[in-house]
Amino acid sequence: MKMKAKKIIVWTVSVVVVVAAVVALSLSLNRWFPRSMRIQGAVIRKDDDARKELPIPDALVSVSDGETTASTQSDGRGYFRLTFPRRVWKGQTLQLSFRHSDYKPLDLHLQTSLRRSTKELYIAAMVPIPQKIAELPDHRLSVVSNLRARYTTNSQEQINIGSAVKTFQVVNKANVPCGGNPLCSPDEEWKAATGAESLDAGPGNEFANVRASCIAGPCPFTRIDFSGFMHGGRTINVTALNWSDTATFLLEAEVFHTSITSNVRESYPVVFGRTLTFTLPPTHEGASLEAEIDGAPMVFPLGPDLYLSWATCTGRTGQEAEKNTVYRCELKPGYRF
Repeated sequence: MKMKAKKIIVWTVSVVVVVAAVVALSLSLNRWFPRSMRIQGAVIRKDDDARKELPIPDALVSVSDGETTASTQSDGRGYFRLTFPRRVWKGQTLQLSFRHSDYKPLDLHLQTSLRRSTKELYIAAMVPIPQKIAELPDHRLSVVSNLRARYTTNSQEQINIGSAVKTFQVVNKANVPCGGNPLCSPDEEWKAATGAESLDAGPGNEFANVRASCIAGPCPFTRIDFSGFMHGGRTINVTALNWSDTATFLLEAEVFHTSITSNVRESYPVVFGRTLTFTLPPTHEGASLEAEIDGAPMVFPLGPDLYLSWATCTGRTGQEAEKNTVYRCELKPGYRF
């Protein structure tokens, strides 16, 4: 019986060890070779001058192992991120493809190696398809020069339009015992009286820098309640307590009117090759480009469609907290900077 019990124990331990090993192997495989693979990177224009390696939006990005394919499109920054839905083993090769109508097709071979492949950033530099630049009959291109971007920004401003002054009295008689009176001095010894006054700044106006003071009478025996005006606002009120002879109080405040003001701003684009780029703040309105076409000054409102007769423009909002808008315009055939 003892031998049989020992065999059962040995078999049980062996089974537990095998199960533990299988679980550990499974966890290890899931760790090093997850069931899906994340691939991210950026699509840019290939150029020897790094300043001209502009992001390429709307490029079709695909990854395939020959059987399964996953696709996405690059965004306005050229960024792409996709998930290959199958487990990829070490040494397996995937094909990463990039397609855009204005660029030559680009294929990259992605060689997987443990977890490194899932962390790498893949930069696809696509070669633009050469475009013929149409010339004018006299073989001269129109010159675009003296570029400026104009826009307006709106902001709230508080303008001081005046001040308000008011006096009031709190009538009382000194040295009268409090007795059963409802108002008494802080030490509850003497009869007190209270008085109040208020001010209205009017529609669209607010009070600020409000002051209230005792200016005449036995001021040491008075107390002012500041809670009714300490934060300003359209209406303010002040209450005063007096437990001596009649005292006079002064209420003063400055009146501010809030208005929206528009300011015209200018920005100067930077030009690389046949492309100009400029950024505008998130509060901008009425964006336009001022330029000279063959020496003639003109103004070109961008509008919601970003249409220009001499360039093709795109705009994208940045991912930074400020949410600035980045504009990029590429010259149409027949023009040069």
